[in-house]
Amino acid sequence: MSKKEYTVPGFKAGAVAAGIRYQGRPDLALIISEVTAAAAGVFTTNKVQAAPVLLSRSHLTGNRARTIVVNSGIANACTGESGLQRARSTAQIVAEAVGCPIHEVLVASTGVIGMDLPLEPVSNYLPKLVSSVRDDGWLDAARAIMTTDTVPKIHIVRGLLQDCPFTVLGIAKGAGMISPDMATLLSFVATDAAISPDALQALAREETDRSFNRITVDGDTSTNDTLFILANGFAGNRPIENLDSSDGECLRRALGEVLLKLAKMIVADGEGATKFVEITVKGGSGQAEALLAARTVANSLLVKTALFGEDANWGRILAALGRAGVDLDPQRVQLFFNEVKLVEKGRAVGGDAETKVSKILKESSFSVTINLGQGKAEETVYTCDLSLDYVKINANYRS
Repeated sequence: MSKKEYTVPGFKAGAVAAGIRYQGRPDLALIISEVTAAAAGVFTTNKVQAAPVLLSRSHLTGNRARTIVVNSGIANACTGESGLQRARSTAQIVAEAVGCPIHEVLVASTGVIGMDLPLEPVSNYLPKLVSSVRDDGWLDAARAIMTTDTVPKIHIVRGLLQDCPFTVLGIAKGAGMISPDMATLLSFVATDAAISPDALQALAREETDRSFNRITVDGDTSTNDTLFILANGFAGNRPIENLDSSDGECLRRALGEVLLKLAKMIVADGEGATKFVEITVKGGSGQAEALLAARTVANSLLVKTALFGEDANWGRILAALGRAGVDLDPQRVQLFFNEVKLVEKGRAVGGDAETKVSKILKESSFSVTINLGQGKAEETVYTCDLSLDYVKINANYRS
């Protein structure tokens, strides 16, 4: 899509190269609703939380917001009271430039932990950015929030609510330090649908659990993980109060598609990744156990390195299942790569199955399906391989 196709009625976005840490590339982004919008947020579960997370949590108690400001390069995490003050100052600058209360400004940061966020470039460039945001500035904003990402992540869905056209558009960043819960990412979503703040918050949590909490790159979580959703009501539909209504389900499908698409983009762009892999566990004795089994396999370093090496080393998958802490009888386990069965009753099926799987492993995207044979529960987690480049990227992240 072109820039002009990424628009949401009543919203503007944009970015600027402020020189916060990076030189010659956008690193400060802004999203503004023309009116105060219903707002929802989901944050990192890490006990070490960055200043913008702490500030935005407090601002979201009223579930209303006008604008989101985000910088890349410096996370403003582990910076104490000084970092919190810098986050407040950033919000105050935006509030004055936009003309809204400070509590209607949500703040996010991403980048190196432990470095102070310089206020001079923020104060110099934010007022200019407020006046230069555009209807079609979303792709610029998506680029500005990238750190080790190699591509901007953006997705849009349009539909009808009560015969009123509506839009859901989201951007995200993330490539490393990605693991449930909430992964290591920033994601910002805007919709012109009308929905009550309480229903929007519930929807945000439920759909996060189905998307961003189903991905992993390296098993690490971050100090800054944040999802914000703003809904300004410009579509003109009657505000959605009940998520189980037909209108609630319609918006859920649209938001769910946007978040899951962004989540998959993050995994596909995992630091150094060469494979996108869908891990599905069937036949679990319960949903929690099926999810735990899928996550254990998806996070296994030995499994991930075998995927990178294009080695059909199925024993590593069974070994990961064996330590997952779930009900397991190895004699019941089946294992498939795409549609090719490699393991039956806990043993290799033999024949040319491993040769076929070796060919599948050379593809950039494929599925791994495990049937535990214990029940009917099924869960899916999205992961990637672990390559030599992952080590290089993270060994030199601050240099």
